[in-house]
Amino acid sequence: MKRLKGKTAIITGSNSGIGKTTAEIFAKEGANVVLTARRTGLLKEVEARIKANGGTAISVTADLTKREDCDRVAEEAVKAFGGIDILVNNAGIADKHRPITRTDDEWWRTVIAINQDAVFYMTRAVLKYMEPAKTGSIINISSIGGVHGSAGISYSASKSALLGMTKNIGIQFAGKGIRCNCVCPGPTPTPLNAPEQAATFDTEFADLCGKHFNIEVPPVTTEDQAYACLYFASDESKGVNGQILIVDNGATIA
Repeated sequence: MKRLKGKTAIITGSNSGIGKTTAEIFAKEGANVVLTARRTGLLKEVEARIKANGGTAISVTADLTKREDCDRVAEEAVKAFGGIDILVNNAGIADKHRPITRTDDEWWRTVIAINQDAVFYMTRAVLKYMEPAKTGSIINISSIGGVHGSAGISYSASKSALLGMTKNIGIQFAGKGIRCNCVCPGPTPTPLNAPEQAATFDTEFADLCGKHFNIEVPPVTTEDQAYACLYFASDESKGVNGQILIVDNGATIA
């Protein structure tokens, strides 16, 4: 079943982790996939893998913290495929679980720029094309850290902002053919939380946050997150707008 046949999807941060898996699954479901991230080499590897499996994909290297780069990604998607049906705002950065008292101004601005500003720029860029077409599905990737505040201050703030942005955009376009929903992953093995990265985390605050949810459940996979995105991207969810979906194997059930 090709649930995304004929649709064009931009997936940010699609060179690794959840973005890469989402791109591969969307391609299998028939989408024209526009891959975008900063690292060209890894993007090209994902593009080549999709094409080898019979899918359609292009790569657009971009720094999504820059408005002009986001505009260019949207323009390249339309140039290649004639329109934009789906945007997955996946690109993000972990913030090493730093609490407010151990977060300097530079680190705060870096995380907010990548996790929040880039979503604003990229979403505004695609809406330029979605709004006249009166169709589109925007999927923001937040986090249980955004729901519960159980991460570093900058990460929690930026991912919480995506919850509000999701609902705000959903309100604006309700009944107009454009939907905006949000997936909130729980602990998911990706390069962002690989052991070498976890070794740089503020362990004191990470341990404190860990006491507020059940960490005994198995971790979810990048496939689990990608299939949640697929639901929101497909017409199966055409009646769903402005919603927040937590995908964490029940780790944070209150």
